[in-house]
Amino acid sequence: MGANLILVANDEVASDPLQQKLMKATAESSGAEIRFFSLEKTIQIIGRAADRQKIFIVVKTPKDVKVLVDGGVPIDEINVGNMHFAPGKKELTKKVYVDQSDKDDLHYLKTKGINVYIQDVPGDHKTEINF
Repeated sequence: MGANLILVANDEVASDPLQQKLMKATAESSGAEIRFFSLEKTIQIIGRAADRQKIFIVVKTPKDVKVLVDGGVPIDEINVGNMHFAPGKKELTKKVYVDQSDKDDLHYLKTKGINVYIQDVPGDHKTEINF
């Protein structure tokens, strides 16, 4: 996707060296640098990113994206993926399961003018999310 920085915005991962080590190993193959910030730190520093940085932000939940957007993080599009099955969640695709809270947050993000879709890998068809 041309990103030169992967930013994992998650309060739990920001303070967990083991999860960071596992994600760093995966990121190395992409050629991009990787950073781990809490949601609040992401909100505080994203505006200081250099123009040359193309940042790919990874979050755990739609609620996390909502927190970032409400905090002023400029997000134009959201590729929803790897939201696994859990009790109370309904299948959107084979890799995306959502509950009512997820639906509400994704709908909210769409009302902010953000393009919300599911795309397993670059080049695949984008499936727009509509609720």
